[in-house]
Parts: sequence; structure tokens; C-alpha cells
Amino acid sequence: MIQVRLASVEDVQNIGRYNAAMALETEGLTLDMKRLTKGIEAVFEDHKKGFYLVVEVDGTVRGSLMVTKEWSDWRNGKFWWIQSVFVEKCSRNQGLYKSMYNYLLKKVQDSEDVAGIRLYVENDNQVAQETYKNLGMHKTNYKLYEFSNIKID
Repeated sequence: MIQVRLASVEDVQNIGRYNAAMALETEGLTLDMKRLTKGIEAVFEDHKKGFYLVVEVDGTVRGSLMVTKEWSDWRNGKFWWIQSVFVEKCSRNQGLYKSMYNYLLKKVQDSEDVAGIRLYVENDNQVAQETYKNLGMHKTNYKLYEFSNIKID
């Protein structure tokens, strides 16, 4: 049975393992686990930063994602950004991400101050892009630019 829930501090180790695996799989990056763990713990210490969801299959956590919040003055509401998405390889194509997305979508639709959901995806990750499209998301006219003060090698 698939169940989605808000993550708790007891999930920090799984979330860290998933984030590290996602960075290695999608970008070939090896993350500093100490820095990563502190970053995850910071979300639980300050809920203004965001929150995590985890998805379980038969009581075992198989994936997670993080949601951060961005204020839109144009819409007088927040956008929830999906980040750090990961589902274990052995559990992919079983609807786990879809379950997390639908859980989040319901929360957005029930909220009066959340304008929508956004995410970014690697240009070459066609599988993820197709997944997002199939869930009703659409490609925007924006490109992402960044200045990074903390480098990840």
C-alpha cells in the first residue's frame, strides 16, 4: 500500500541518502553529507524554509521530496517549489512520485494563499519532463540562472 505523509526528523537519514543519490545520479555530484544533513535538519528547525514529504510502500520509505516557498507579488500568493525529488530505483514506475504530487496538489487546491506549484528539471531528463507533463504541469517561458556562493563539486 502506498502512503504519503509529511516527513519528520526521524526521516532525516533517508532524505539525506536520497538527496545524495539524486545528486550523483542526475548531476554526477558527490555531496558533503555533513553539510547536506545540516541543510535537511534546518528545514525541520525552521518551517518557513519549507517541508518534506515521504512516500512509503507497505510502511517502508521509498522516496521523498522537499517543498520550498516563494512569494509572488503578481499573484499575491506563494508558489510551492518541488525540489530534491527522489524515488528508489527499485520502486520507480509504480506511481510513487505521482502519489506525492497528488498529495501536494490537494494541499495547494485547498489553500487560499498558494498560487501554484513549480519545479525545475535538468534539460536532458526527458523521463522526468514527461512525468511532469503527464501530471498536468506545463513548461514555462523562464530559464533558470544562478550565482552560487557555495560551490558543490
